[in-house]
Amino acid sequence: MTARTPWPNISIMRGLERKSKPVTRLVLQAARHLSTTSAPQIKTAAEAASYMMDQFANKVIKRSQFIDSNQLQQLAVMLGRPVLNGHDISRTSVPAGTPIPSAHHLVYFTPMELESQLGADGSDRTFNAPAPFTRRMWAGGHMKFDRSNPLRVGEEAEESTRLISAVAKTSRSAGEMVLVEVEKKIHGSRGLALVDTRSWVFRPTLSSNPQGAIALRRIDGNILAPSSVSDVINDSSAFPIRKLSWSPVGLFRFSALTFNGHKIHYNEDWTRTAEGHPGIVVHGPLNVVNLLDYWRDIHGEGAGPDEISYRAMSPVYGGEEYQLRTLDINETKTSRVYDVVAEKEGLVIMKASIAKKI
Repeated sequence: MTARTPWPNISIMRGLERKSKPVTRLVLQAARHLSTTSAPQIKTAAEAASYMMDQFANKVIKRSQFIDSNQLQQLAVMLGRPVLNGHDISRTSVPAGTPIPSAHHLVYFTPMELESQLGADGSDRTFNAPAPFTRRMWAGGHMKFDRSNPLRVGEEAEESTRLISAVAKTSRSAGEMVLVEVEKKIHGSRGLALVDTRSWVFRPTLSSNPQGAIALRRIDGNILAPSSVSDVINDSSAFPIRKLSWSPVGLFRFSALTFNGHKIHYNEDWTRTAEGHPGIVVHGPLNVVNLLDYWRDIHGEGAGPDEISYRAMSPVYGGEEYQLRTLDINETKTSRVYDVVAEKEGLVIMKASIAKKI
């Protein structure tokens, strides 16, 4: 794969279209993708990280977005949660002014690159590491919400994105990789609504036909069954445990809602032969939404938290059943902190700390 060219700045265009028009508007400045500067020959993760920091230093990408009802409705249906604030929103539009539930902003400000600008795996390359470190995985992140000023249906919002860091890492099992951290600040009509910091890991491209054990493992689940979400009472837990399973249809719908072309979530041939997974992968962002929805139902009494820090630990695949549960609750002088996990047969898939001020 050839190295990507530096990404041009994107500025905001506001008030030039009616709100009934397409909800995202971008203006590409200056060269408008005419730059032909190529990355130098990259061999190590340290070189890739250094190149990224040089290319994206002091660069901010800004976009505007109308927070429409349709995206929120479709996400609610996809999640099997059609009732919001006591109203079934699957058949009626969400009233203007309705707050967006925590992390549901992930279906707004979705990638807006042309298909020709995407990577071979279908992912957007806005802040991707250069070749050969092109295999992207969602590693974790942190979201901080202003509960007094949530994003609301019917308002114009603005997102500012910048690269925080790119660091070379090495592990015994995976070898060299680049850990990239990106910060997204989203302002609603009343000011800053949330700060969404995301961490991605970029690993070298695999051979075209990996033969590792993970590629040969069978999926322990039923990919023909529909997605399911249910709460169960377990004597060993003080709180209900939520069991989930996402079908290929459910995962495809989430990819469509987030305009995520990453093939590991819907193309089983790609995910097996190019990525070394035994099946299509449940999205990291989907599990962030799952964890926050679970917390809000069990602990939040319908209200959202002030922040969440989370880390992806292991993949889970379409058709596999896994569970969400609360491990512990701790209090500080200012906050109550909930440790929650997504796990499958004792293996942690994602862990999170969710905090709410007291």
